[in-house]
Amino acid sequence: MLRIILLCSLLSFGISAHAEAYNRVDFQVEAAREVANDLLVTRLSADIQDKQPSHVAQQLNTALNSALRLSASFATVKTRSGNQRTYPVYGKNNQISAWRGHGEIQLESRDFKAAGELIMQLQSTLQLGSVEFTIAPDTRSQIENELISVAIKAFQNRAVAIQTAVGAKSYKIVRFSINRGGGMPPPMMRSSALSDSAIPAPEFAGGESRMTVQVSGTIELQ
Repeated sequence: MLRIILLCSLLSFGISAHAEAYNRVDFQVEAAREVANDLLVTRLSADIQDKQPSHVAQQLNTALNSALRLSASFATVKTRSGNQRTYPVYGKNNQISAWRGHGEIQLESRDFKAAGELIMQLQSTLQLGSVEFTIAPDTRSQIENELISVAIKAFQNRAVAIQTAVGAKSYKIVRFSINRGGGMPPPMMRSSALSDSAIPAPEFAGGESRMTVQVSGTIELQ
């Protein structure tokens, strides 16, 4: 559902460079829409600790490679490797007592059910770091274009209303700008790894994000 909001209107007076009187009005309108989040983004990670860095690397690569192979069987889920690093763990006397490895994979999908099934299976070996719901880029672009059209029409209607209210014969646009806003995803869900082997598949509700487009400008009444 669209809502058009007139944020402000300021009437100003001045003298032009040619010493002709003019009237200028600055104002802004906004078009907004609540849009269903259609993209799920999640990160899962593996953490390995061992006294030998080679063992850490071997176990970490095994866990991540296995997760990537499993993810490849889910056609509607896009998977890519994330951050991966190995670092020392210091003990007494500031001596290295062990090595810890951390590796991540990231999943993206519009198929929430398939993503939930994959997450369920991956949680037997990986830790679920976060789940974020947002608006897919192509959806965002389409909605923005629609809101821009609505906001521009609202700007034109407001300009005509101002012209009529003050009894001007016509108006011309002196300044015009379009700003996009909103579309922020809801807070991320965070979870730790579960030890129960019978992990149920999570059911996700993506919620909505508010997208807005503001059109602001200055008209000169004639």
